[in-house]
Amino acid sequence: MNLLNLFKVSITAVASNKMRSFLSMLGIIIGVAAVIIMMSIGQGSKESIRKELSTMGTNLLTIRPGADMRGGVRQDPSAMQTLKMADYQRIMQEKKYVTKVSPEVTSAGQVIYGNNNTNSTIYGESPEYLDIKQWVVEEGDCFTEEDVKKAAKVAVVGKTIVTELFGEGADAIGKTIRFKSIPLRIVGVLKSKGYNSWGMDQDNVIIAPYSTVMKRIAAQTFFSSIVCSAITEDLSDTAIEELTQILRENHKLKGDAADDFTIRSQAEMMATMSSTMDTVTLILVVAAAFSLLVAGIGIMNIMLVSVTERTKEIGLRMAVGATGAVISLQFLIESVLISVTGGLLGILVGCSASGFLVPAFGMPSSVPAWSIYVSFLVCVCIGILFGYIPAQKAARMDPIEAIRHE
Repeated sequence: MNLLNLFKVSITAVASNKMRSFLSMLGIIIGVAAVIIMMSIGQGSKESIRKELSTMGTNLLTIRPGADMRGGVRQDPSAMQTLKMADYQRIMQEKKYVTKVSPEVTSAGQVIYGNNNTNSTIYGESPEYLDIKQWVVEEGDCFTEEDVKKAAKVAVVGKTIVTELFGEGADAIGKTIRFKSIPLRIVGVLKSKGYNSWGMDQDNVIIAPYSTVMKRIAAQTFFSSIVCSAITEDLSDTAIEELTQILRENHKLKGDAADDFTIRSQAEMMATMSSTMDTVTLILVVAAAFSLLVAGIGIMNIMLVSVTERTKEIGLRMAVGATGAVISLQFLIESVLISVTGGLLGILVGCSASGFLVPAFGMPSSVPAWSIYVSFLVCVCIGILFGYIPAQKAARMDPIEAIRHE
């Protein structure tokens, strides 16, 4: 019997038990769909994070205080006061691979206007900060270097601040708000960025001159961090080396003394986040893949039942000349047919759910093309692997005993 005839016989056998065949496929459908959905969520989340980080500038560099050992106890980096005005001034004087620099001081608290109030975070920055973080002033202007020198009580605010304090679409330019009892005149409103991948409202922000925040609000003489932008993303590592040398000299760190600061690039953060998302995706896919294993066992079970039910048919076919290899191949084809058909339906369900259902729940989704090919290949392997034992059982039957079977 040629291969085409075997396919016809297999299709007829599968079609003759439609409900049983569909229930066998159902496990494969659910398993493949689950794998594709998990992979699409993982891939979509990774792309969303990368896109969001890239909006902050792929050449962004952040200098933060490093942890230190005092009395045998490692201190919290946020409590360290290693970044001073002298560091900022030295970087501005000697930088070659860095274009823009902004010292940063932050403070969280309540902002008030009239009877309205909301909680927010104020960022003390230089005017270059908006270029570094790719913020756009939609209304008004940014504060100036002159405002920084005078520690002027001015600020640029996000859309959420305007909405919460003045109402949707209100004109906030020139109005004075109070942050921790310090009056700040609004000189600009930032273009909306919305929520980020971590669910944080990027528009709930106040940006003021760093000197104002240091002297009038935080009452401190050190910086929380210093943000910079390298000339290009490719020169980020060179810029980090340059900044490290400048800060080590300024902090009088010699020989093998550990740095009392850390410098992180946006590219490094992207790589870390991508690695984390890959790990999470792998865990989700492995969990979903177990359903494929269960589905494969289900196919083997159904095929074993089918072999038992068709014992007499197998005996008659062997009696008229069908070899064990032909019988084995027929049952393998039936197993693969069930598995592949279920896989194709699972791919259709998985892609449809990833395209319409997942985004409806507010989750990012992107189906990688290779996941479809891998899913199809896995279905073929499942059909062969779990169809092998039933096929061998059928091939090893004694024709005479099989014909006598009732």
